[in-house]
Amino acid sequence: MMRAFLFPGQGSQSVGMGKALADASPAAKELFQEVDDALSQHLFRIMVEGPESDLTLTENAQPAIMANALATLRVIQREAGFSLAEKGDFVAGHSLGEYSALCAAEAFDIGTTSRLLKLRGQAMQAAVPVGEGAMAALLGADIEKAQALVSAAAQGEVCTVANDNDPTQVVISGHRGAIERAVALVKDHGIKRGVLLPVSAPFHCPLMQPAADAMEEALAKAAIATPLLPVYANVLAAPIADPEEIKARLVAQVTGRVRWRESVAAMWEAGVTDFVELGGKVLGPMVKRIAPDATVRSVVTMDDIEAALASF
Repeated sequence: MMRAFLFPGQGSQSVGMGKALADASPAAKELFQEVDDALSQHLFRIMVEGPESDLTLTENAQPAIMANALATLRVIQREAGFSLAEKGDFVAGHSLGEYSALCAAEAFDIGTTSRLLKLRGQAMQAAVPVGEGAMAALLGADIEKAQALVSAAAQGEVCTVANDNDPTQVVISGHRGAIERAVALVKDHGIKRGVLLPVSAPFHCPLMQPAADAMEEALAKAAIATPLLPVYANVLAAPIADPEEIKARLVAQVTGRVRWRESVAAMWEAGVTDFVELGGKVLGPMVKRIAPDATVRSVVTMDDIEAALASF
């Protein structure tokens, strides 16, 4: 049996995240402190106490989601002598989760990962003035319908598929006017619903080029090792392990499409039957819609950890 460990992306944050884990396990508490130290910030306090407006800021949400996932892994490693390299075959993460996956596989250390994600959040926010960009989720849409819709709605503006999440959900991104036109046109394209997302910037589209440039500069200086397990890169939907290629694909990911549906399908085709999501319950349902026969577990609480360990 082959197993992949998955790491969630933005949108999986909520006030109170990580508290129960830190209360129950010194290993989790230690990891949250390491992230705070790396950022010279009381991020864990924001995770536990809020306010939600601060946690939702992408420069906080990105390292917070990573910290929550890595704390879950740290508990599993410490409490049970668990080894990712022994128990897994691949890692993958959704958008910012790709950084979490690389940290889990020891390509980046926790301090480097924290600082890269803080910068990524700041750079993505700064790339487009607030109000100029937007994102929308298309429900009951496959990639073909979504492509036809964005082509019709663009009218010379940026309007592109940002996340191909699963066979029934695609997220689009671009100029606000184009995204609003797309939402208004969904029924004409046989799509059930279009919902504008409460995000502060249009991620994963060409408008993010200034952020891609900032990440290219930061990643060039970042220390990276060969990961313990290959990572399925979002922009390739294929596994890679070469450190320089990993950096290049992380840069491309800022403006590129998160090919999640294709990534999970490729893992299934490669023989992965067991998918374990760490630190969230967002990716599990997507995996089930892509690979209905897969075994899927989402590990968030101490109870989840104990149940998962019993099955490894």
